[in-house]
Amino acid sequence: MPTTIATEPQVTPQLPPDDPTSLLPKKLVRARPLFDPEIVNRAVRASFGKLNPVTLLKNPVMFVVEVGAAITTVFLIRDLFTGAGNLGFQFQISLWLWFTVLFANFAEAMAEARGKAQADSLRKTKTDAIAKRLTSSGTVEQVTASALRAGDCVICDARDLIPGDGEVIEGIATVDESVITGESAPVIRESGGDRSAVTGGTRVLSDQIKIKITSNPGETFLDRMIALVEGAERQKTPNEIALNILIAGLTLIFLLAVITLQPYSVFSVAQAGSGSVPTVAVLVSLLVCLIPTTIGGLLSAIGIAGMDRVMQHNVLAMSGKAVEAAGDVNSLLLDKTGTITLGNRQAVEFLTINGVTDQELADAAQLSSLADETPEGRSIVILAKEKYGLRGRHIPEHEAEFIPFSAYTRMSGVNFEGRQLRKGATDAIITFVMERGGEAPGYFKEMSDRISRNGGTPLAVADGKRLLGIIHLKDIVKGGMKERIAQLRKMGIRSVMITGDNPLTAAAIASEAGVDDFLAQATPKDKLEYIRKEQASGRLVAMTGDGTNDAPALAQADVGLAMNTGTTAAKEAGNMVDLDSNPTKLIEVVAIGKQLLITRGALTTFSIANDVAKYFAIIPAMFMATYPALGKLNIMGLHTPQSAVLAAVIFNALIIIALVPLALRGVKYRPLDAASLLRRNLLIYGIGGIIAPFPGIWLIDQLLVALRMA
Repeated sequence: MPTTIATEPQVTPQLPPDDPTSLLPKKLVRARPLFDPEIVNRAVRASFGKLNPVTLLKNPVMFVVEVGAAITTVFLIRDLFTGAGNLGFQFQISLWLWFTVLFANFAEAMAEARGKAQADSLRKTKTDAIAKRLTSSGTVEQVTASALRAGDCVICDARDLIPGDGEVIEGIATVDESVITGESAPVIRESGGDRSAVTGGTRVLSDQIKIKITSNPGETFLDRMIALVEGAERQKTPNEIALNILIAGLTLIFLLAVITLQPYSVFSVAQAGSGSVPTVAVLVSLLVCLIPTTIGGLLSAIGIAGMDRVMQHNVLAMSGKAVEAAGDVNSLLLDKTGTITLGNRQAVEFLTINGVTDQELADAAQLSSLADETPEGRSIVILAKEKYGLRGRHIPEHEAEFIPFSAYTRMSGVNFEGRQLRKGATDAIITFVMERGGEAPGYFKEMSDRISRNGGTPLAVADGKRLLGIIHLKDIVKGGMKERIAQLRKMGIRSVMITGDNPLTAAAIASEAGVDDFLAQATPKDKLEYIRKEQASGRLVAMTGDGTNDAPALAQADVGLAMNTGTTAAKEAGNMVDLDSNPTKLIEVVAIGKQLLITRGALTTFSIANDVAKYFAIIPAMFMATYPALGKLNIMGLHTPQSAVLAAVIFNALIIIALVPLALRGVKYRPLDAASLLRRNLLIYGIGGIIAPFPGIWLIDQLLVALRMA
């Protein structure tokens, strides 16, 4: 049989510098329209269920609003029977206070409903497959997947569903993982190495593999995905807890202030002999307008939506804390191979010695690489074809003896038509030549060292006792990587490249990629110690990994992104799993985390600024009857105290529902430094939050008066 080789050139993928989502492949969880009818219907029903005071107690701000709504409702019912009070005004206040609670519940329910819809689609992929379990005697018995336990061994043939999460312990096969990743291209799973992990529910396409089950029923990767996507057990992140404490403290302060207004008003009216005491409905309205209801109603939705966005990027976050930590990362550890570089060295040039033509070296290099199925070997054949027009030859196997690469000889090649063509490590080829009576020129070693110093790998080529030259292999840095690293620098993130290469090669690649630092000849212990050193300096560290040797560092890192193709140990150690197994995804995860933090900060700024503006609307209107001088503060010219209070309450409710899309989508992230982001947020959401209530409340006041509703 003739030996042939494909000679199609490889295309270097480009990383676009500005679009953080352009690298992302087809998604397992496809983004639905924001207000998908199914999701909206589910959210509306859930909004009423969340009126349970026990549920709302977790949100102190909205719990206070619900208590206020209940109190005004009780007083409305009392006045309805006694005939006292302004029933129309009280009814509208009570109604809009309940709407405020419902709108806040709706925001959270919308975020949860999106997760539940995704979880439903994942549940449909679960099947109780039939497994071929190996018994202790070595026979095969058929059992259901639900009967398997951790430690069981099963056999999977072509077209079999893999019955549970496990590790391939024998064999190699192609597996269809589209049910998990959304990608139709099959992947290779084999025993040993970093491609041994398999996921329950995926299907074997070819060959046979033996799998050791690593999970019990209900504990599989897919089960954990469903639980996490559904978000029912989502824990609040540290920043979210801190913000909850802050707004709860503000709520308590304003609650005490409003409670003291009642006796103070009674005293003031008695002293003045005129005016009126604010009703309970008005005081409750004042409290609801003063406390940070906007961020209180949207805070939970922001956190849930952040995890949802990560899942839409095919990354499974084990907790909201991991997503939030990604936004605070200071140092990003990037593996060189497959992340910064394409992952395979490629031949970029042929360097001849004196007396040897370029064509002669290219011909020998290509012939010695025809049986070399490694990416490096294929790239040598391709370079010879593209640069010198040498097409892949058809060599009958009975006429040639192919010499495979060996760790002992450190060379490979072919014996063909009386020629001994070899390529390999420089010193190994020099020894090969000298053993046959040849010699190497003095400058040959310097040629080799120069390539190494520049970050390349030299492969010497010889024809028997005759030395021909050097093939320059180079790690190809992904297109656009330097721009992406520059983006990280703008975000205040320090990039560190990790590689097993020697320091010279590592320094050259680091310089070409533009990373801030590198760790060469890195062992698992070195990675772990480096992360601990960074954390001891007060930095948060993120890293990617896929092998068992990465597990300690993934567990130590604040954000550990494990590849889905990696080992079970790596996935267990990380707090995120990338279903696409794209190491570059860590950059996108950081952007999503920062978007979560920016969204929360922006809406908090807007909410507090909003409340400041509402003071000028509601306080003068409330006390004008008692203190006519306060009328000068009625800068908007609101018609009556009733219309002003009602307009403020209505605006307070409507602004929550108006901001739901922003809370779910997130504020658009731009890679800026912290000072620039702060200025931008204060300008847009701070000043915007102060300005928005004035025209909003004024328009509602005009409408209420025109409709004779106040």
